[in-house]
Amino acid sequence: MSKQPNILFVLTDQQRWDTVHAAGNPYIRTPVMDRICAEGVNFTKGYTPSPVCVSARASIITGQYPHNNGCFDNGFPQPTDRPSMMDLLANAGYQCQGVGKMHFTGDRKGLRGFHSRDVQEEMAGSVDADDYLQFVHGEGFEHVHDVMGARGEMYYIPQISQLPARLHPTAWVADQSIEFLKGRDTSKPFFLWSSFIHPHPPFAPPTPWNKLYRGALMPLPKRPDNMEDLWTHFNRNQNRYKYRDAGLDDRMLQVMRGYYWACVSFIDYSVGRIIEALEAQDELDNTLIAWSSDHGELLGDYNCFGKRSFLDVGARVPMLLRHPERFAGGIVDETPCGLMDLIPTFLGAANAGCGEAELDGVDLAGLIGAGQSRTIYGQIQRGQRGMYMAYDGNLKYIYSAGDQKEYLLDHRVDPEETRNCAYNLMYASEVKQMRENLIGFLNDEGYTEPLDGDNWKQYDLIEEPNSVDGNLIIQDAGWAVPHYDIAGYSDDVKNHNQ
Repeated sequence: MSKQPNILFVLTDQQRWDTVHAAGNPYIRTPVMDRICAEGVNFTKGYTPSPVCVSARASIITGQYPHNNGCFDNGFPQPTDRPSMMDLLANAGYQCQGVGKMHFTGDRKGLRGFHSRDVQEEMAGSVDADDYLQFVHGEGFEHVHDVMGARGEMYYIPQISQLPARLHPTAWVADQSIEFLKGRDTSKPFFLWSSFIHPHPPFAPPTPWNKLYRGALMPLPKRPDNMEDLWTHFNRNQNRYKYRDAGLDDRMLQVMRGYYWACVSFIDYSVGRIIEALEAQDELDNTLIAWSSDHGELLGDYNCFGKRSFLDVGARVPMLLRHPERFAGGIVDETPCGLMDLIPTFLGAANAGCGEAELDGVDLAGLIGAGQSRTIYGQIQRGQRGMYMAYDGNLKYIYSAGDQKEYLLDHRVDPEETRNCAYNLMYASEVKQMRENLIGFLNDEGYTEPLDGDNWKQYDLIEEPNSVDGNLIIQDAGWAVPHYDIAGYSDDVKNHNQ
């Protein structure tokens, strides 16, 4: 290439792969993602290495699987003892700007290789710690405690944003991204990571976007026969603490799906504004655009909610790339790939090496049309709670230590993942093959903690408390927890905020 391309990395939070109209969703409206698909490459089998926010982002910024970077879930620290994606691109001459949610553990406002950041985190401990909160308060909306939507007991109740569209967190990420493009150092290529908190719940689109999809027209969730056979302890736990295990309302589930899609469409529109800014600067065709998400969302499928699942609805994400030289032509590629492949892809476009960084991924440009067979892997948590995945494009094998259970999904005959074939004797050879594949991979990597020789280490079963209220929690941002100091309305009930 004659010069290094700019890189625009769009990352959403909790966006399923099936939220792109051009990729087969007949209901949703996503003209910007559709354009990227038409002018670029849609890797339809993109997966997260770890289906939860912090560990997925650790894989993005290190280019490593969880067993190599040591981050397995939200409660684990992201490593700071190795080059980040931003470090590597800065070393290659890029001006690196981060906008929006990064979910960096340890120091929420840390740079991790960025030259500068505009911070927006949904669980900020104080207004001073968050650029977006300061902006909202400066606009006179300091009375809105739930700027991302009301969490707590309302976490999965579809709701309208308490902010106008122009002040919505999605709009702010686009605005700050555009401001960076206007003021950047034009003598250098840029790496702009525009990171959106939505469609992560609460599903709170601004008006009038909340009416883009009407509930009565929305499809119901996927609920196959014997669907609980596909559950793990994560599903039981999430359903409980997200207040979704005491009866479901199909009408509300339809509205929920519509509001979730509305959040996606508003992001689509907002990214379109960033692309328009690139076109105005005549930089669009010199910019590699990559669009992905950290993980998916069960959204009522299998009567489950949240993430922490290696079923497609929880682990499969959009993987869209556009660049006239490296990713062009409206191509659909079905090679398995994942978030760990982003660093090699960006470095490949930048014609830059990885230095001493040890990367687990590959440059996605090299997969296009090659028809390669490839197995990708995943992990969330460890020990008794550990869950592991191997996927070769046809068969997906999952092992959950806390359930003492194997799962095999055969995408050749069951792409919708409606039944677990692991205990079907006619699949015995496939189960053995995929189990040996995954255990052999971990052994070869020197990661033997979950293993007992050539088998899985055994742990006690994980069960939810018998009480219907066991494990219920409230998740509110620290700065937004109200205190009722008025006589007669004081805080005389224990604060259950987690």
